[in-house]
Amino acid sequence: MKAKEFLTEQQMDEVHDLLDVVQFSLPNTYKLDKLTNNDFYPMYRFGVAIADVRGHEADNNPLNKNINVYKPKFNSKSRWGENMIVSGFDSDLESVIKKSLQIVGKSGITPISSSSSDEMSDVNNNSILPKFKGYVNES
Repeated sequence: MKAKEFLTEQQMDEVHDLLDVVQFSLPNTYKLDKLTNNDFYPMYRFGVAIADVRGHEADNNPLNKNINVYKPKFNSKSRWGENMIVSGFDSDLESVIKKSLQIVGKSGITPISSSSSDEMSDVNNNSILPKFKGYVNES
């Protein structure tokens, strides 16, 4: 038996386009014509929008009535848009961020929180556990 009989060369015009294969193998598959896959922020917001739609559709099921009454309004853009957010407990974090931005040729930093970890005013931060011997109240 000659090698040519079992070795074949595939021509480029015989290679299937991905969409040719998908139409047969993946059910309910859609190409999003105006949502590109090269910018993560719009892709992330789209994923959050899917969760928002699913959450509101769940309200149509009578078994879900009044399970989750808190339904925030979805916005297509977050408050900070595509800007990075860095958070940490390091008291020198601001300096680290500024130096790191300088290294990559960027600038601009805006504080959006306090340097301490505080609770919202409506949060009950009283422990339900009784005080015990050796307990130190730091407040």
